[in-house]
Amino acid sequence: MNAMTGLKTLDAMRVAPGDHVGVALRDLSAGERVELAGACVQLKEAVGKGHKFALAAIAEGETVLKYGWPIGLATRPVAEGEWVHSHNLETTLSGVATYTYSHAPAAPVPPPSDSTFMGYRRADGRVGTRNEIWIIATVGCVANVCDKIARRANAEFAGEVDGITAITHPFGCSQLGDDLSATRRILGTLAGHPNVGGVLFVGLGCESNQLDALLESAPWLDGTRVRSIRSQSVDDEVEAGLEAIGELVAIAAKDQRESCPLSGLVIGLKCGGSDGFSGLTANPLLGRLTDQVTAAGGSAILTEIPEIFGAEQLLMGRAVSPAVFDALASVVNDFKQYFLDHKQPVYENPSPGNKAGGITTLEEKSLGAVQKGGSAPLVDVIRYGERQSKPGLTLLEAPGNDAVSATALAAAGANIILFTTGRGTPLGFPVPTLKVSSNSALAARKPGWIDFNAGGLVQGRDPDEADAAFLACVLDIASGTPACNENNDERSIAIWKRGVTL
Repeated sequence: MNAMTGLKTLDAMRVAPGDHVGVALRDLSAGERVELAGACVQLKEAVGKGHKFALAAIAEGETVLKYGWPIGLATRPVAEGEWVHSHNLETTLSGVATYTYSHAPAAPVPPPSDSTFMGYRRADGRVGTRNEIWIIATVGCVANVCDKIARRANAEFAGEVDGITAITHPFGCSQLGDDLSATRRILGTLAGHPNVGGVLFVGLGCESNQLDALLESAPWLDGTRVRSIRSQSVDDEVEAGLEAIGELVAIAAKDQRESCPLSGLVIGLKCGGSDGFSGLTANPLLGRLTDQVTAAGGSAILTEIPEIFGAEQLLMGRAVSPAVFDALASVVNDFKQYFLDHKQPVYENPSPGNKAGGITTLEEKSLGAVQKGGSAPLVDVIRYGERQSKPGLTLLEAPGNDAVSATALAAAGANIILFTTGRGTPLGFPVPTLKVSSNSALAARKPGWIDFNAGGLVQGRDPDEADAAFLACVLDIASGTPACNENNDERSIAIWKRGVTL
């Protein structure tokens, strides 16, 4: 499915043949006539940019198609040219589902790319796009301590590494069982990220998330590049931290960038603050890059499981084996059951901002969101806090929440996150977080947030030229040019908390 193959004018677009709705590419007025899909449609009412209108009459109860797939049922008769949104369209999603494995024909594979970027080769074979020292709090009690150490260290060791960053959060104490294990696991996988030239763990001493247990749970860590302090056990925790940072900087400063092929990229795929253009411009742009990277032997990680509900079968058909299919079906149904166990509907999405931007149902949002995964075969499914290990497209268990899912992408090993947005967000994460706007108005209004504008794809920009420019932008940032989130010092994490608090 490619959202840019549909018929379009500068006024509106039909995404796929057979769709029942067109998408307004600008604000359209009541009475306007739009030539589209071989017909001339006169609008019954105003239709906002990114919103949908009926290309022909739709009966009450009829399944409505967009992207060539169902996005919901009409709740009443809809006339040709009428605005289609929450007042006359509803989701069909409810509970868990039964799925049957059926492998779809493989999509054409792009020719391998000889593109390169300047990265840091690590001892385990992975490639970093940055060479940084991360100061990771084991518990929320020492968050400010980590921040103080980072500020002092950045001043003292400026220019010797790519940066020294405090990774803080409010958890690590008063947690039990699987909830505590998940916190420990996500911190351990973050510490093993290829962008990390050295890591300092800062603990308090009495917390549930004990340092020794955390280190034991992360056997992949290179002990020569790990230091730790317990704040209760030293006279001055900031001075002790600075001393440890000095040792790590002396090691990491010897690391040098070198030319790395596209196969060294692990791209994390994310969308947030989506609008009606996200599934037409920015997400398909990421999908085409995903196909390029995976064809070259690189990796991509797709997540936000609740935002594939209604589109999961597109991914299931691309599972490379019954085992991968079963793992995908399990993750999807487990997540639906998670909602049901908390007495919440599985379709409690899109957000108010999504709806204002033209997205009506979760199926519609999901069909746009999964396009970030391109047409690459799905090679693996991993659970929250696990590390990506196979070249190709991997699905990662995490919620739709921007901060939680992007943190999980970083922990899984994404050395750059590609984040599409139609409404805009300044949020960034420990790895370079490249923001891609779905519309040109956002890019013009928020140049300090947006790294690449995909909006031109509905304004006549050649897709091949856009793809080449986007790849160049990604490789430039992977080679060391700061992303907007880095310039803005937007580098945070959020941990998915699912258990009780003592």
